Amino acid sequence: MNKKHFIGKKNINIFIIETMMGMILIAIVAAFAIRTDIVSAQKNLSYTAGHINDQCNSVTRINLAAETKSLMRIIESAQQVKQNIVYEKRIKENTDYIFSQEFLKKNTEECYLSAVILLDNNGKPVAQYYKDDMETVELDEYMESSSLLDVADNALKSFATRIDLEDGSYVDMAAKGMADGTGIVITCYHTSTEYADDYNLSFDHILSGYYDSEGGTVVVTSGDKIISSSNEDMIGNSVDDYIILKKIKDSDESGKLMHAQSSKSPYNHDFGLMKRGRDYYVYIYLPERAIFDNTISHMIYTFAIYMYIIVIYNMLRWKTAQIYEKNQSELSQQYASELAKKNEQLKEAISREEQANAAKSDFLSRMTHDIRTPLNGIIGLLKIDEKHMTDTALVNENRKKMEVAANHLLSLINDVLQMSKLEDGDIELANEVVDLNQLAGDVITIVEQRAADAGVTLEYDRPSEEMFYPYVYGSPLHLRQIFLNIYGNCIKYNKVGGYVRTDFSCVYKTSDKVLYEWTISDNGVGMNEEFLKHIFEPFAQEKSDARSIYQGTGLGMAIVKRLIDKMDGTVKTISKKDEGTTFVIRIPFKTADVQDVKNNTSKELITHKKSEKEYMTGYAQKNTGEALDITGVRLLLAEDNKLNQEIIETFLRDEGALVKIVSDGQQAVEEFGTSKEGTYDAILMDVMMPKLDGMTATRLIRAMDRADARVIPIIAMTANAFEEDARKCIAAGMNVHMAKPLDLDEVIEVIARLCS
Repeated sequence: MNKKHFIGKKNINIFIIETMMGMILIAIVAAFAIRTDIVSAQKNLSYTAGHINDQCNSVTRINLAAETKSLMRIIESAQQVKQNIVYEKRIKENTDYIFSQEFLKKNTEECYLSAVILLDNNGKPVAQYYKDDMETVELDEYMESSSLLDVADNALKSFATRIDLEDGSYVDMAAKGMADGTGIVITCYHTSTEYADDYNLSFDHILSGYYDSEGGTVVVTSGDKIISSSNEDMIGNSVDDYIILKKIKDSDESGKLMHAQSSKSPYNHDFGLMKRGRDYYVYIYLPERAIFDNTISHMIYTFAIYMYIIVIYNMLRWKTAQIYEKNQSELSQQYASELAKKNEQLKEAISREEQANAAKSDFLSRMTHDIRTPLNGIIGLLKIDEKHMTDTALVNENRKKMEVAANHLLSLINDVLQMSKLEDGDIELANEVVDLNQLAGDVITIVEQRAADAGVTLEYDRPSEEMFYPYVYGSPLHLRQIFLNIYGNCIKYNKVGGYVRTDFSCVYKTSDKVLYEWTISDNGVGMNEEFLKHIFEPFAQEKSDARSIYQGTGLGMAIVKRLIDKMDGTVKTISKKDEGTTFVIRIPFKTADVQDVKNNTSKELITHKKSEKEYMTGYAQKNTGEALDITGVRLLLAEDNKLNQEIIETFLRDEGALVKIVSDGQQAVEEFGTSKEGTYDAILMDVMMPKLDGMTATRLIRAMDRADARVIPIIAMTANAFEEDARKCIAAGMNVHMAKPLDLDEVIEVIARLCS
């Protein structure tokens, strides 16, 4: 009993709280809605009044322009009549003819006039002709105007005016003085009421439609006189005749919303405002119901929504009480289930972590083996050379072996770094114009000698009709690397007397896109089905002794796969053990614009790499066999590493070059800036240096106010070996990007070509 009494009392308290909250909510909504409606009304009315004012000004300007044009025409007519009179006086001895009705009528009709009047110098009419529509028009008052009579003394002076008549028509009048000072010529043109109504713009059409449904009124005044209104009964009256307009006017605040009685009844109130313009005042006022129409609807909606929420709340509260016990049981079961799920997820996370650790361990193990193997060879060969210094043949042979081992180590490092950048998403593809025919030729040129050395024949399609447009947008260096890696594998895992065949086709083409397919197949050792599933995984090699036999890193195909994926392409591998392997590559391209193709023919991005597996562009591909000589070439070498300074200086001096060494970018800028123009033929610039890096130093040199600063070749030397690094160097103003370790023969070649 006590429990029921407690529940009943609790429900009463909740009902009281809900009622009070509802009243407070409705009061807040009402206050907010009223404020919002007033602000909205002021904004809308002010905007509308300003817009109407602008339209009225536009109408006035248009009418004034039309009036000016009409007056100019009537002045021209007066001038024409004046010239006709002069002509008649010159050809006829008897001047009485010019005062005849026949002469005046003729001029009236020829000049499309309504009247022609001739005055003497005192303003007295001496002859006149009127058409029918002008007979009732009184013009004496205007002909006696001193401004009009002044033209008699000055033949170059003109007088013109528009005379508005009571019936709504008007007369355009012009006067010109006679050239011989014998009188004044007056011409008139009468515009009828009907034509004036049709031709001249009025304010009435501007005001139509504004606030008609809300019972509002729009008024346009000139001073206190109402010249136009959406309520025609108000036109011609004074602003002071209306309570609401007078109060708005007395406030003298343009654009401020006012509240006032709309009539003598204390129960009728309006809201309105006045917008002051250049020539007119625009008043707009609306009844209260139009202003607060949204307030009432907001209050009704709020009450309905609140009641709906209260009903739902009470139903939910009742429902919650009914199912509380059931929910507790379900929550307990859910908690147990989630706990088991979390434990399972934890096990999976631990398993993934263990797999990741195993992968790291496997990676370190592979890298330890792959790095130590060539290093062991280099160190061992150095030890052998120490003991056999006098055996020149053995030392030379060992040096060649060390160079092979060093190149293999460099290739491994480059592959690992590029694989890391691909997995991190740091590789940026270029979007340059690529000639696929030229790219194919470059790739074949690079791999032909390797294939010949391995006893493998290259069979491939020459550029065919199917490559309907070879110029596309792409990343040429990465495309070249894809095909070099695939051809390299096909040659490496082939046999003497084997072949590598390339077939090309166009899968589809549109006006601006194309999908090309390359099928590269060999008849080499092939792969088993199980290894095919892992061919694109890093360090994947079918045989454990592949590193020793084929000198591979197991990263080439993984790099190919990620580069093709980044290009939105696909690569598929078909292979059978001891029968050969086929790679099918599909890459979509956007066809290049004709203008970009033309511009591309004059561009040359020069990037040098150590190995043919890496990117190869510029002069590195253009060995013409010419004798390269740098004897007497004056070079500025900016390099902070003492050992590198010594190696490069010695090599360049041995070739006959003159070398000046500086140890950082700041010294390079100062040395070049203080030297005479033409002192140096080229600059070798390390990129990573203390005080001032090579790129900043290059920009400062290029910005110097001297002729050779803009043209001197600057060659970048850097361990940053990727395409993005080459782009940054070229963008900084360098001519060539060369990756460390430097191929000193290529350095000589580049210097010779740039300084030739």
